[in-house]
Amino acid sequence: MERIAESIMLSWGGKRILVAVLAGALAVLALPPFNFFAVLFVSFPVLVWLLDGASGPADAGVLGRLRPAFATGWWFGLGYFVAGIWWLGNALLVDAEGFAWALPFAVLGLPAVLALFYGAATALARLLWSDGLGRIAALAAAFGLAEWARGFVLTGFPWNVIGTAAMPAPLMMQSVELTGIFGMSALVVFVFSAPALVGTRRGAVAGMGAALLLLVAHVGYGWFALSRLDAAQPVAPDVVVRIVQPAIDQSAKWDVAERERIFSQLLALSALPPPEARPRPSHIVWPETALPFLLTENPGALSRIADMLQVGQTLVTGAVRFEDGSGGAPERYYNTIYVIDDEGQIIGSADKAHLVPFGEYLPFEAWMRRFGLAPVAETFGGFSAGDRRGLLALPGGLSAVPLICYEVIFPELSEVADGRGALLLNVTNDAWYGMTPGPYQHLRQAQLRAVETRLPLVRAANNGISAVIDAGGRIVGSLPLGESGVFDVDLPAGADRFWNMGNRQFNFGLIIAILVISAFFARKGKRQGLD
Repeated sequence: MERIAESIMLSWGGKRILVAVLAGALAVLALPPFNFFAVLFVSFPVLVWLLDGASGPADAGVLGRLRPAFATGWWFGLGYFVAGIWWLGNALLVDAEGFAWALPFAVLGLPAVLALFYGAATALARLLWSDGLGRIAALAAAFGLAEWARGFVLTGFPWNVIGTAAMPAPLMMQSVELTGIFGMSALVVFVFSAPALVGTRRGAVAGMGAALLLLVAHVGYGWFALSRLDAAQPVAPDVVVRIVQPAIDQSAKWDVAERERIFSQLLALSALPPPEARPRPSHIVWPETALPFLLTENPGALSRIADMLQVGQTLVTGAVRFEDGSGGAPERYYNTIYVIDDEGQIIGSADKAHLVPFGEYLPFEAWMRRFGLAPVAETFGGFSAGDRRGLLALPGGLSAVPLICYEVIFPELSEVADGRGALLLNVTNDAWYGMTPGPYQHLRQAQLRAVETRLPLVRAANNGISAVIDAGGRIVGSLPLGESGVFDVDLPAGADRFWNMGNRQFNFGLIIAILVISAFFARKGKRQGLD
């Protein structure tokens, strides 16, 4: 291994770039749908060895000395993000005539921007670089901070946060309740970078011992947390949820000629009799923007929904909400969840507050439209963001945290002060991304939100993957990607939490502080040794 480490450290030019890109791309195999997390034991040691050889000229100034480290992290990040989110380009091909030109920006441009965070992380780590275990701590702290920043800078895009890669199954998801996804990212980088110490023979015993201890604690807490949940009871014994997955092709979704067929399909699936010996569902959930029209344009739709629903049943559906701009205000469209009772009355709603840049709205819209740009979801001229967030009341004594589409990837949006009687409600339309890894990655992040909050999560996706997830991140019912159908499931239990969002943020800060202090004293010790 020493020979391999030395070869990577001394690599330069195109070979060095290729090694960094391939190491980053290889790490994607740890993500869904592959879940081969052991590959990180290759990717991160390679990154450490690359950084060992990434020092700039001593007389180049701080920025000049850090430039090779920044470039190493940026190339690593480019490989990771291109391999991890290439499928975003599929959304542009739904309307290829209008958006195919933007394909390079989605497949290469966005990864290039996201890779800046990893470049910043490796440059920051290089400031505290040393010969032994300290450099592993420095890299772990820097990656934790970079992933945290990726969660909010430029509205945030914490997709495929590196901590996700170490949680391929519920047993290995439970620690996120304590550390949060960003704290988990720092610990993941520490554990999977530790084998680099074997290749350089400095701090290997201490580093591998610490990594093994963290890994055992990670799995051990998973076993403890899941065993604690197994005795939980349903939130409400009479709550049976039916998830409807219509699998409507995105190109047909807003076709006027297809509206009746789509609406009739949703009604027919919802009205299917329950499986033998099972009660009828009390709550029926349709996906994001499931209604293929504006309710104001189809006044008979609510009557048809009422005719489909039996007494006591409730429909929860995604839809586009329209405000007509009365009183001189501009017309606005909202990505909304409606709650409709058995009489066809809308008894609750929640608007999406965190919109997708360039997908649902244009940043600097007036300026960008001068260049002919438009949001990808341009059907109604783009969406406006809801101005408030809150619990959505559901019949049956339930309250739901509404999470529309990618809102589920933001931990802070899932947080509620009191989770009693609550659930996470995620409606989405992953048909934009076809049969790619995207929907699997989206589902994994939904599972983590359930673990963090210790609330069950109900997820309806147009094309999949629809699922009901318990408070331990375990899937208790689902439909596979691309399949049309329904499934009924008793609403799983919530559970008491050890930590809330504030506790996790404190623990994240504590993890970073410990890692930075360790790296600082290792760096100081190295300098004293040189003196």
